[in-house]
Amino acid sequence: MTKIAFLGLGVMGYPMAGHLQAAGHDVTVYNRTAAKADKWAKEHGGQSASTPAEAAKGADLIMACVGNDDDLRSVCLGEDGAFSGMTQGALFVDHTTVSSKVTQELYAVAKSQGLSFVDAPVSGGQAGAENGQLSIMCGGDQADYDRAEPIMTIYAKLCRRIGDSGAGQLTKMANQIAIAGLVQGLSEALHFATKAGLDGRDVVEVISQGAAGSWQMANRYETMLDDHFEHGFAVDWMRKDLGICLDTANENGASLPITALVDQFYKDVQKMGGGRWDTSSLYKRLQST
Repeated sequence: MTKIAFLGLGVMGYPMAGHLQAAGHDVTVYNRTAAKADKWAKEHGGQSASTPAEAAKGADLIMACVGNDDDLRSVCLGEDGAFSGMTQGALFVDHTTVSSKVTQELYAVAKSQGLSFVDAPVSGGQAGAENGQLSIMCGGDQADYDRAEPIMTIYAKLCRRIGDSGAGQLTKMANQIAIAGLVQGLSEALHFATKAGLDGRDVVEVISQGAAGSWQMANRYETMLDDHFEHGFAVDWMRKDLGICLDTANENGASLPITALVDQFYKDVQKMGGGRWDTSSLYKRLQST
């Protein structure tokens, strides 16, 4: 049994922390909205804490899944931050999708305080978190990753160290870049089929078995055709992630013309009131034009 703190109980963190407790670990949770942490503790039998520092006290591993760079800094740093409550040698594992800059910043702070830090963003969405089938891409020291891996595999179907600190976040950026293009392509295909008077389901049944097949097609085409967009990662969060991708591309010289275009399409969806719709709502944008 490992003593674990889990910080952030959103649609991803809530079930992830639950898997850890169900696996027999001693889990203490923290959430900015304390009522949600109390609810989790009553549901899963763990404990809740009023600050990240309190949650981290005595924990071997501290896991986090929060919102953005500023949220991550707030749960790590300061008097109430997790770093101030962590014991020497404890390991912080960050599942948030953030910039590689903040990852490397916090990695350096952790090392200066005798702590360890692994960036470990996840892919698989809410369903992946609930079913323990996430894909986790990691950056950090090999020895630290080796300590974290057995715990992360509790809610992952694949967990891999890509490289040094920040490599996990850079890999997650590649993931989001790929998804943006795939969802737009699928949206255009369904939109075209509809305009051509075809049955979208019949079309997908055929093309999904060939080179056009993808996870997005298999898992999203029906809800897209049914005009349901409450099934996963929100547009607001996708724009946050794509902003990180585009900022990083400006720094490293990568050319991301499709990503930049799709980011603007998601901006259109936000203007339609769809900031909380899932990313497949690119189809709704096309159907509304």
